[in-house]
Formats: sequence, C-alpha cells, structure tokens
Amino acid sequence: MATHQKRKLAEGRKHQNMQNDTKASQGQWGRAWEVDSFSLASILFLLMFAPLTVYYFIMSCTHYQCALTDPLLDLLTGNKHLSDIWNRTPMLTYRAAGIYFLWVTFQVVLYVFIPDFCHKFLPGYVGGVQEGAVTPAGVVNKYEINGLQAWIITHVLWFANASCFHFFSPTIIFDNWIPLLWCANILGYAVSTLAMIKGYFFPTNAKDCKFTGNFFYDYMMGIEFNPRIGKWFDFKLFFNGRPGIVAWTLINLSFAAKQQELYSEVTNSMILVNVLQGIYVLDFFWNEAWYLKTIDICHDHFGWYLGWGDCVWLPYLYTLQGLYLVYHPVQLCTTHAIGVLILGLLGYYIFRTTNHQKDLFRRTNGNCRIWGKKPEYIECSYMSVDGTKYYSKLMTSGFWGWARHFNYTGDLMGSLAYCLACGFEHILPYFYIIYMTILLTHRCIRDEHRCSSKYGKDWKRYTAAVPHRLLPGIF
Repeated sequence: MATHQKRKLAEGRKHQNMQNDTKASQGQWGRAWEVDSFSLASILFLLMFAPLTVYYFIMSCTHYQCALTDPLLDLLTGNKHLSDIWNRTPMLTYRAAGIYFLWVTFQVVLYVFIPDFCHKFLPGYVGGVQEGAVTPAGVVNKYEINGLQAWIITHVLWFANASCFHFFSPTIIFDNWIPLLWCANILGYAVSTLAMIKGYFFPTNAKDCKFTGNFFYDYMMGIEFNPRIGKWFDFKLFFNGRPGIVAWTLINLSFAAKQQELYSEVTNSMILVNVLQGIYVLDFFWNEAWYLKTIDICHDHFGWYLGWGDCVWLPYLYTLQGLYLVYHPVQLCTTHAIGVLILGLLGYYIFRTTNHQKDLFRRTNGNCRIWGKKPEYIECSYMSVDGTKYYSKLMTSGFWGWARHFNYTGDLMGSLAYCLACGFEHILPYFYIIYMTILLTHRCIRDEHRCSSKYGKDWKRYTAAVPHRLLPGIF
C-alpha cells in the first residue's frame, strides 16, 4: 500500500510538472493564465466605459456639432440631464437592422463561399489558401485569403448602385449611423458571448485554450486562440477584416456623399481622408496573407476585445475624421493640403517598406538583400507546448535596425495626417492619433514582454543590437 501511495504521489507530481511546463511554454503567447487586481480593474473599466466612449463621441457630433466637451459641461452645469440627451438619440430601427443583417450576411458569403481568384491575374498578390503561423499547441491553420476580392466586389456594387441602379442612397450609412451603432453592438456582444461558450464546450483546439477562472477576464481577452466554425470560417480573420475594414472605405464614401448633398461640394480635406485611409485599407487587403503573421492572429485570443472591438470600435472611431468633416467642412489651403498628403504618403511608405523588409526576410530565411546588403540578424529559439523546438531570426538591419517597431512609426505618421486634414478647430478628430499612440506603444510593450519570455537571453541580445522601440535615438 505504501508503494502504491508513493507511485500515486509521484504520478501526481509528474502531472503537475507537465501542467506547469505547458503553462510556462504557452505563456509565451497571448493572454495570461492568472489575473492580478490591476488587470481585472482595467478589464472592468473597459467593459463598462468603452461602449460609452463610442456613444459619447458619436453623440457629440450629432447633438453638439462635434464639440467634445459640451455634453459634459451641459451635464455638470445642470443645463441637460442624461435623459434629455438619451431621448434625442435615434433608436434601433427595422431599416437599420435589415441593412446591417444584409451587410454581414453578404460579407460571410464572400468570405466562405467564393474562393479567391484575384491571385490568378494580379501580379505580386498572394491570395487563395495560405498557412498561418504555428499556434502555441503547434497547430498550423489554413486560411482562405480573399479579402481583396471581397473589397473589390463590394465597392464595384456600391459604385454601380450610385451611378446606375439607385436602389439606395449613397448617404445610407450616414443617415442610419446611430441605429447601425446599436446593430454593431448587438453583433459584437453576440459573437463575443458565442466565442466564450464555444471555448468552454466545443473548442476548435482544446490545447490552444486558456482559462483563468475569472469570468470577466476570460470574456474580455478570450479563451480560444483560433475559434472556427467548419473548416474555413475563422472568427479572427473574418471579424477583423470583413464587416469592419471593408466597411471603412464605404463609410468614408457615405460621409463624402452627405457632404456633397449638404454643401454641393466635397472638400479637399474629405478627399484627403478618403484617399489616405483608402490606401491603408487597400494595403491591408493586398497584404492579408502577411496579416496572418501579426500580433492579432499569432498571439491574441478571441474575446470581447477583438469581437466587439472589430464590430464597433474600429468602424465607429476610426472614421471620426470623415464624420467630423460632414458637420464641419474644411477647405484646406494648398500648402496645408500638400503637407498632409506628403506626411500621409511618407508614413505609408515607411509602414509598407518596413513590413516588406520583414516579410522578405522571413520568406527567404534571410537569403535576400535589404538596402543592397545581406541582412544582419540574431538567431533565436523557442519551445511550443508539445515540446518541439523552433528557431527564428530577428533582423537587425534596414528599418528594423533603426527601431524595433519602426512600422508602427510609419503607421503613426499616417494617423496624424488623417487628423491634420481636419484643421485645428476641434480636438475630436485628433482622438485617433491619441488612441493610436497609446495602442501602438502598449503593443510594443506587450510584444516585447512576450518576446522576452519566449526567447529569453536571445531577446536581450536583440535589444542590445536595436536599443530603441519607435523613434531612433529617442524612444
């Protein structure tokens, strides 16, 4: 009996060690295993106030001509009560619900049922079935890359309707903006709840799930790493790219159409916002296969943070410049307009070239030339949950020798250009650059904390070789 008991204790210790090893290894990716009090407080704050923030911005435009502080001043001085503002807010309508249902359904059809054909005739475009990065459990998922195709089909139909068919007004999105906000919130909460239930009861891959035991954290940050329905419907890829980013350019076009309707012209500032943000959207879909290697797909679990954020936060707050320009049309002087255009294009050039250098380096395993020279790099290793050892190379030349996240620097330059196109009368359109600065700085810190855990001493060698995060010589 004593021998049997010792064997059970030994097996128990072995099982516990295996769990600890799994946690340690998988802890290199994604969200945490355990929740500290600060993280929980942050999660609760975001769950409560992020939806209110979106409503506040949109309501400031519709009720207060985009004066961001006026609603708060009205409430603090007693001129208005919350009920007064709420009673003036358009509610959910059957028309908006029908529009939104048809929109999401159409994007699902384009995503799931129409294989990509763009890669067959567009030189340099990578579409069709592509492999993603290895997951913590050692799984390599396959994706149908057809976002560019979905964007083209959607916009061809949009312009065909505007010029020929006239089934609906090009201002339809602006005219139903707040009722559509309620629809987007319903979908965002529904898909986040579904993802959590799925993670508990029928996960796509149980080894790629993380449970903290804290309901709010698990709901916010997600349980499943890559939740899927069937073979091809991937929650992350669809919700990040299709309802939100395909809609981004349509939303801006609707705002431009409303400006034309109200003022009989489209200002150069609105054109700049449409062009610069349109370039960013097209870049996303042209490089959708590259997106499979980014932090969203490779590290984040799918929860409310991505589900609600993709449905509500992205389409409503990333388009504030266009919305602002409907209420405050700005005709920029030639010098200002050219300056904004140059800043936006330079930011895009840095963003795209930096990412291209990294992608070329990965695809060729370092057997390429960056700025006419063979790239320099540091070789690293890491372990997956199943104990398999993998090797990576971290480039230390080209733009990646200037700063560890120089692609984010280009992204921030483009973000600032969108805001500068709106002039200087109100702070509201500048929310985007403030938010993106916080978001990308936080991403830098998150990514580097994860890489430090993942690569250990190799990461210290890398940071010694490339000491700055975003701005060479400064930060």
